[in-house]
Amino acid sequence: MKKTLIVSGFFLLPLSFTAAHAASDLTGCAAKKQEIETQLSFARQHNNSQQAAGLEKALREVEQHCTESGLLKQRQEKVAEKKRKVQEREQALTKAKAEGRSPSKIQKREDKLAEARQELDEAEQALRQ
Repeated sequence: MKKTLIVSGFFLLPLSFTAAHAASDLTGCAAKKQEIETQLSFARQHNNSQQAAGLEKALREVEQHCTESGLLKQRQEKVAEKKRKVQEREQALTKAKAEGRSPSKIQKREDKLAEARQELDEAEQALRQ
């Protein structure tokens, strides 16, 4: 149970800091560094030493290797990947409808397409930061 909570915390933490991050004027590597520092502070406050250790490593990596051009390229690649995924999901949905698949299978493909579009939106937002 504890492991599940820790793992779910890793996925939820970035979401919880999105609003705080949006309010700041920082962009690029500085924003990435600040976000990690915020998460690190949260992990330390909650005595989560494993998460803190991982975040400290991530912070060192950002400080040593992050460049604005590298970050921009990485984010552009992620957007391109997400666009391909949306296109694949659209094709799968079109094919399922054309083949007369069951409504439940069509709904499943629509749900996957919606999820892919959400991921694309998030990647595009990160590109603008």
